Amino acid sequence: MSVVVFVVLVFAAALSGRVFQPGAWYDSLKKPTWTPAPWVFPVVWLPLYVMICAAGWLVWDTAGLGVALVLWGIQLVLNAAWSAVFFGLRRMDWAFINVGALWLSIAAFIVVGAQVAVWAGLLFVPYLVWVTIAATLNWKVWRMNADVGDLGPRRSGADAA
Repeated sequence: MSVVVFVVLVFAAALSGRVFQPGAWYDSLKKPTWTPAPWVFPVVWLPLYVMICAAGWLVWDTAGLGVALVLWGIQLVLNAAWSAVFFGLRRMDWAFINVGALWLSIAAFIVVGAQVAVWAGLLFVPYLVWVTIAATLNWKVWRMNADVGDLGPRRSGADAA
């Protein structure tokens, strides 16, 4: 399998963040003071996606299909799903479950991937740190907006189409 396949897969996952963007609904939510500025997200995600791609390729190139590559695929699907769940469905509760599963899959990949190719595991460490921050932010926003509820998309005010 070519490295191009990994680039395409990671790019496809990253597209979820472009398709399901924050918008007026998210802007209206209460957020903790330490919430990163909007420009921080693409600046952080670009190198993370490069590292995710490289780690997957390293595992494939070293060992082919195995547990590490399956974990890599699982984290990629969970990564792509988060934006759709949080911003698309507006389900902060489901998004928190998703990001928790993502965190676990990243941690598992670090352990298993490092046994296949040390650099593959190390490349996921910054990703785990960022997802820890994202999970904490997801939790705080969810709890700070408990009055909003988790009933899915709302059609009112600026969101009405």
